[in-house]
Amino acid sequence: MREVQLHRIYRHFKGNYYLVEDVARDSETGAEVVIYRKLYGDGSLWVRPKDMFLEEVDRGKYPDCPQQYRFELVEIEQK
Repeated sequence: MREVQLHRIYRHFKGNYYLVEDVARDSETGAEVVIYRKLYGDGSLWVRPKDMFLEEVDRGKYPDCPQQYRFELVEIEQK
């Protein structure tokens, strides 16, 4: 089972990069949500249900997507 790694960079299947800030709980449902920051534009914070963050790309809608998951962890080499 995949888990969200905090303070790590993920690539969305459409190509942009995001920094995962934290995982929290929705006050109404108790469901876990991922809080992440855009690494482009205004750098704003976003939130998405954890299950959706970790889900596979919908192959019916995006048959040519090279990525397996909606968000995938990016490994950045240090020099």
